Amino acid sequence: MATKKFLELKGYSDEELASQLQVTETDYHKLVFDHGIKGLDNPLEIREFRRDIARMKTEIRRRELENMTEAQLANRSNIRRRRKKKS
Repeated sequence: MATKKFLELKGYSDEELASQLQVTETDYHKLVFDHGIKGLDNPLEIREFRRDIARMKTEIRRRELENMTEAQLANRSNIRRRRKKKS
């Protein structure tokens, strides 16, 4: 089931999503730094920021894959197949 935050991200444009990701990453780094220096009242906020960043990156990647042509997707499949054979 999709979370409310994920559904909210689907409504953003590409530019809004990229700017929101940049702001969230900056806030995350500040939060981690503050936690290292003086500690936080609620250190679980760090986890929430990490998850929000992952949600945004996932949505950006989903949109990239959605906009790929058939040739690009076929090439991507070949690359994945070669990687799988090496393992």
